Amino acid sequence: MDSPAVPVPLDPQEQPILERLLRTRDSLLLLKQDKSSYIKSRDVLPLYEEVIAEVEKLNAVRKEQDERVARNRLDYVLDDCFQLISLLFLTIGKNNEAPAVYSLTTTVQRLLDHLEEAGFYGAKDLSSVTKTLQNMYSTLDRGRNTYSPALLTFLESRMRHCQTSLDKLQKGLTGLSPELLSTHETLISILRSTSAANTRSKFSTSEVKALQEQLKKIASTMKDGKFVSADGTLLAGQEGVKMLMERCQAWTEIVLERQGKIDERFRDQYERLVEIRNQLDRLSVTQAWSLRETDLFGYQRKLDRIDEARSNGNFVDAEGHLADIHAQRTLLYLIRRSYGYIYALLISSEPVSEALLPVYNQLQTLRRCLVEVKESGGVSNSRELYPYSMKLNSIDNMRVDGKFYVGTDIPEGQGSVNALLAECYDFVWELRAAVVDDDDNDDDENS
Repeated sequence: MDSPAVPVPLDPQEQPILERLLRTRDSLLLLKQDKSSYIKSRDVLPLYEEVIAEVEKLNAVRKEQDERVARNRLDYVLDDCFQLISLLFLTIGKNNEAPAVYSLTTTVQRLLDHLEEAGFYGAKDLSSVTKTLQNMYSTLDRGRNTYSPALLTFLESRMRHCQTSLDKLQKGLTGLSPELLSTHETLISILRSTSAANTRSKFSTSEVKALQEQLKKIASTMKDGKFVSADGTLLAGQEGVKMLMERCQAWTEIVLERQGKIDERFRDQYERLVEIRNQLDRLSVTQAWSLRETDLFGYQRKLDRIDEARSNGNFVDAEGHLADIHAQRTLLYLIRRSYGYIYALLISSEPVSEALLPVYNQLQTLRRCLVEVKESGGVSNSRELYPYSMKLNSIDNMRVDGKFYVGTDIPEGQGSVNALLAECYDFVWELRAAVVDDDDNDDDENS
């Protein structure tokens, strides 16, 4: 479970904290793995309190030490505990509570570190992270009077690290001329599309050659090997764009030469990463119906182990030899793509307990159907709305005193589900009113 292999705590005062956290982590893992019933707030909160109690003890121990302690096994176990707590908070619908933020902070930092390492990224890559960080800060502010200062300080420290990385990346785009932004984004898309084609189960030569044609079109817009404006002025930031274009050209040639075949020394890592990527891809398609946020923990840890096993950023084989450029870029692409899927799944998690998700998902589907009916011109008569009304009434009748119960529990997310139910009712009433108005107009014309 630990990633990577790390030393045990040297300070004897930390050893009992580690032992207690190991027991708590075991309890969290058992709770995560139990699919026989819905996870409830009363299952999660006591374990959260246990973790916070140990954090406060650890802070007191380390406050007495003069120098910063190197990360040891205790830090990794604590990270596991917070990661599981965070995902459990998402599972029970407490998305807007401070502990839920932790998993996002670790994933965002991974993404930003990889963007910096890659050296090429676009404004679109950073805009989502910027918004996510703003939302996380808002969540922390709301929890000032509710959650332990130890937790809030810990989260703020991690978020400041993310913000520093983000600011550095944003600064790297400031010298780019607005006229080159679309070209820059297109080149990034070509680079990633080439990597995607390189990892498909069946390699498509035509797909990569089509990407090369796009590169030729971009090159044809240059004058004497330079990007210039309409009045002939050299565009700012073009050196970086030209380097990116050269990288795209070199990468497409390497990919065409290798035809999607990875160096056999790295076949095992490649197959593990492809499987993780494919599983996360499937989850992203069926998320609303099949995702339990705690399931992401296993994917995160597998990726972390592979990512952190690199030597100075490089993949090495069993004998310590470095990977060639094709294997290196292919494996990094798969890791980054997988972290990207995890990030997308986390930010799209609904603030609704898994106990209420079946009802919430039905209402989401019903809402989409009603929106499509409205946009396609509505209904010809009120009888066409009968199936929608019946379904809404059946869901509405599940409520007791305006609340959805699961057994004797009142799961989190009542407000979201009730708001969605009310929105669906509004759509039905609007569509019915439009039919009545049409009927009245027809009667007036006949008269």
